Amino acid sequence: MEKIKEKMNQLRFEADNAVTRAEDAEAKNKKYDQLILEKDQEITSMSHKISVLEAELDKVDAKLAEAKASQEEGESLKSTNENLTRKIALLEEELDAAEKNVKETMEKLRQVDVKAEHFERQVQRIEQERDQWEKKFEEMQQKYKASQAELDNMVANMESL
Repeated sequence: MEKIKEKMNQLRFEADNAVTRAEDAEAKNKKYDQLILEKDQEITSMSHKISVLEAELDKVDAKLAEAKASQEEGESLKSTNENLTRKIALLEEELDAAEKNVKETMEKLRQVDVKAEHFERQVQRIEQERDQWEKKFEEMQQKYKASQAELDNMVANMESL
């Protein structure tokens, strides 16, 4: 009788532990889902920034082309030529800065994509782990019910004696 009580207590303890682990896994899953949402928002933000920078790059390219055309037309005037040369230098710096920005943004986007893939794999692994824990929990519940039925049967047999 004492062994049965100990076994029941052990089964209850294991079931409680399984429930706790399942709840922990669900909490982690929610946390990773939130992280994925945040990363998706960050990707969207980065994509928008890329679009803005590409538009800015197009504008800068257009300004650069315009400045070069103006330079060719105004070679006869020295002062105009100097002004255009300075304008071209500034536009080229802006272009370099914009290209650098685009490269950095693309690298950040790639890193975010890698992180998102990593988190997706983690979520899948955690979901599999959660499913395993749920299966173990169900098995333990079945074992517990079988043990309870066996105990009830033994008690009934003992009482009938």
